[in-house]
Amino acid sequence: MIKSLQDTTTLHNGVKMPMFGLGVWQVEDGSTVIHSVKSAIKAGYRAIDTAAAYKNETGVGQAIKESGIPREELFITTKVWNSDQGYESTLAAFDASMEKLGLDYIDLYLIHWPTKGKYKDTWRAIEKLYKDGKAKAIGVCNFHQHHLEDLLADAEIVPMVNQIELHPLLTQKELIDYCRQKDIKVEAYSPLGSGKVLDHPDIARIAEIHGKSVAQVILRWDLQNGIIVIPKSTKESRIIENSDVFDFELSDEEMKRIDQCNKNERVGADPDNFNF
Repeated sequence: MIKSLQDTTTLHNGVKMPMFGLGVWQVEDGSTVIHSVKSAIKAGYRAIDTAAAYKNETGVGQAIKESGIPREELFITTKVWNSDQGYESTLAAFDASMEKLGLDYIDLYLIHWPTKGKYKDTWRAIEKLYKDGKAKAIGVCNFHQHHLEDLLADAEIVPMVNQIELHPLLTQKELIDYCRQKDIKVEAYSPLGSGKVLDHPDIARIAEIHGKSVAQVILRWDLQNGIIVIPKSTKESRIIENSDVFDFELSDEEMKRIDQCNKNERVGADPDNFNF
């Protein structure tokens, strides 16, 4: 049972990863992202998820420095972008990210999208970063089952995490089951469906029963499903509210009702059909 913001799940290499963190996609670099990250850390968050493509690694690094929290207590994720994929270019992209973040290691380094013809070479580079101790854990984002099967045919190391779009309109149950079989932890991005799920009547009724917001109910549903979650916000009050999900529990019936909202509906790109 997840009881606090600092609670962790253990990845298959023994690394402990917080179940709840802050995502900073579309958060402007500079004062905006610095304020968001510092607010989250002050509120008890210990995991921050950024990416080279978000163009805010510099601000995230600044906020980490200014937070006053020892580096080893924080869990920082970043990702290699599609145009940097390939063996040598991934190693160079990693160094560029480290420089921007001002860190000498990363807790979790991810392939951002399964770029055709490139992600296997990218993974070889990421395995090297892991073996060299520069990344404490490694994984992928947006990988369907067939991408994972293809990667695993040649990989030395099974990804520790698969970060995917996941929310009540896109529950991805089969992919979650496959990842569990392979001991790959699932992490949800866009857990609130970029706001699309916030007016769902069924979830609103459950929220009313618990005296919670729809967002809090959805985040609780993720945690009870064993899903790592990284909601994004730039407002301190919302960052705190999002994390106020440890004082109630959804019943099996309520969990089922949220599962039944699924429409296989994405708010982001399909990993089989993206052109960036």
